[in-house]
Amino acid sequence: MRRLLVIVRLLPIVLGASLVAILGLWLVRQWVTPDELRPSTDVVGNYLQAVGTIYAVLLAFVVQSVWSQFNEARVFVEREANEVADLHRLTDGLPDAARVPLQQALARYVDAVVAEEWLAMAKGNEDAMERIGKELDAVWDGLHELEPTSECEKSLHGEALSRFNDLSDARTSRLSAARSRMPFGLTLLLYVGGMVLVASMFLLSVDSFVIHAIITGALAAAVSHVLYLVRDLDDAFSGLWRVSTAPFERARKHFV
Repeated sequence: MRRLLVIVRLLPIVLGASLVAILGLWLVRQWVTPDELRPSTDVVGNYLQAVGTIYAVLLAFVVQSVWSQFNEARVFVEREANEVADLHRLTDGLPDAARVPLQQALARYVDAVVAEEWLAMAKGNEDAMERIGKELDAVWDGLHELEPTSECEKSLHGEALSRFNDLSDARTSRLSAARSRMPFGLTLLLYVGGMVLVASMFLLSVDSFVIHAIITGALAAAVSHVLYLVRDLDDAFSGLWRVSTAPFERARKHFV
């Protein structure tokens, strides 16, 4: 189902870019014939090689960067979910008066993250993210107010405080990943560079319009496909390849 959805989303973009490129080629050929372009074939070939190489390097760099950021976001989510599960497990050894409100606060936090915060991160809703983060304040208050009596409780309390700090750090990392975006200047360069590269194909001297249209449309399709992937992966918590809430859902199942 996921693969079918990817195809359904990609096809209009890839085919649309190809058709626009072919239409632009057809319009240019109404004004400039292959014979008129033939004397400049060597110059255009060298120009296309230089532009294509520069754009390919830039595109490879951007793809590597957004893919790395996407994987880092997944790691942050896994780490945070693990910290929540570990903290919940540690509280099992605390007195009931402290354990119950702490575990209830952790359960509310995980439920809010899964049900609300993923959408809030996708939309950049800072108010919702701040409100959900306050569920952790209740956990901190419970740990801060707890006065352990036995050596076992003191050990568990100290470890719980450490886990809470790790959980807060993991949450901060996840939210930072959700806010990270490519600079507008780089995005503009990618799109303008792609259009310039495809439009430069119009300057080639190819006698057959069909062959010229095929290579131009194929280049436009490839560039538009990669640009779509870059745009989707740049926002790790929305789109087709968004980071899953599964780690939190797995952690929630272990809550009693």
